[in-house]
Amino acid sequence: MVKKKYKAVIYIIISAACFAFMGLFVALSGDLPTMQKVFFRNFVALFIAVCSLKKSHTKFEIGSKKNHAVLFVRAFGGTAGMIGNFYAIDHMNLSDALMLNKMSPFFVIVFSFIFLKEKLTPFQALTVLGAFIGSLFIIKPSFSNVALIPAICGFLGGMGAGLAYTCVRYLGQHGVKGPVIVAYFSGFSCIVTLPFLIFDFHPMTAAQLLCLIGAGVSAAGGQFSITAAYSHAPGKEISVYDYSQLIFSTLLGMIFLSQFPDHWSFIGYAIIITMAVLVFLYNNVWHEKKQKD
Repeated sequence: MVKKKYKAVIYIIISAACFAFMGLFVALSGDLPTMQKVFFRNFVALFIAVCSLKKSHTKFEIGSKKNHAVLFVRAFGGTAGMIGNFYAIDHMNLSDALMLNKMSPFFVIVFSFIFLKEKLTPFQALTVLGAFIGSLFIIKPSFSNVALIPAICGFLGGMGAGLAYTCVRYLGQHGVKGPVIVAYFSGFSCIVTLPFLIFDFHPMTAAQLLCLIGAGVSAAGGQFSITAAYSHAPGKEISVYDYSQLIFSTLLGMIFLSQFPDHWSFIGYAIIITMAVLVFLYNNVWHEKKQKD
């Protein structure tokens, strides 16, 4: 059990690095429509997922009708979350956009309570509220804030991702293989965004195409890693390590995009990460001590 948890931690840190690079490639791809970026990102991920299924001789098996329904919700929530996240990346600092997406672990707590009937304690509820307050420092709600709409999209993207990861946890517990989940999600996203690509396609330079391929490869690595992570251990035990993405994305934004978050954003980062650490300590240290006592 301990070994599985260590594996889960390694997987989630790898996924954090992969998703940070995905965000960088999306930003570097320039002023292409968000839906076009989402399509190419998922088309590459779909290709990799299908190759993985064939190489491992894994059958595309989903199982019960409930698994089918949960997988659909995972794909829908993940697609909506990605569109919100990509739109935010295109219109905000990379680290701000990705930090808003990191609200997802708190939404995992909320959605696990609603859909998986997992217990939600007053302490957890307070940390979710604290994280929301932290997100407001990044969103900076004001009519004079030109990034308000992208920030709200980024926040909603985190909500969609939280719903998706809750479903991934359920599917992993009920025998659905990681490559199957990734392939289904990537195919679903391609189908949803294909009409936008057809009717609003913007010609791309070779550099833009390479950036989108890089985003797809990075995203596939992140998808496989985070699916493996949540399949090896409960989200409440490992989700705090996903915040290592902030380090990766801030450094990449500074080096490649010359983006420097303002002091309000850093306050928001600090609050959200503090809430994440408190949730981690509650789940893995304080709560376990109470049970032993």
